[in-house]
Amino acid sequence: MKTDAFIGLGSNLKAPAAQLARAVAELAALPTTTLVAQSPFYTSSPVGPQNQPDFVNGAAWISTELAPHALLDQLQAIEQAHGRERLQHWGPRTLDLDLLIFGNHELDDERLTVPHRELHNRDFALQPLLDLKPDLTLPDGTKIVTLRAQCPDNRLRKLPPPDYP
Repeated sequence: MKTDAFIGLGSNLKAPAAQLARAVAELAALPTTTLVAQSPFYTSSPVGPQNQPDFVNGAAWISTELAPHALLDQLQAIEQAHGRERLQHWGPRTLDLDLLIFGNHELDDERLTVPHRELHNRDFALQPLLDLKPDLTLPDGTKIVTLRAQCPDNRLRKLPPPDYP
């Protein structure tokens, strides 16, 4: 059975918008997975250390038969293929893929927390989710639109559509 999952996308190194566009294509190619939609891209200030470039962020909505941890493994493999290095917490990165929401599942273990633990603080994740599905709710019934209205501002700016083939 397929589950709707929402993936947060982020990059601030090596042509960030191109990194995200390639990652969306790679998400669409995952086994037993269909890309439902992708959000527009946004720029935002970095969370954490400020001595790094602004981020480009977005989100993808997929429908998948993968289990949550199997999907996480696939997301991390895509990050690695993009040269992701984990040198500094909240530091610069070529690609960051976060499993934000996985159907109505709530998970919290040493590898994965779903819904994403910091989702309520991240306008750069909430706004793309609203672009994808304005009536989206968390498993506990909390509306994403409510979280977005209460979220701190992170200088979020929508980017024009990319000129990728």
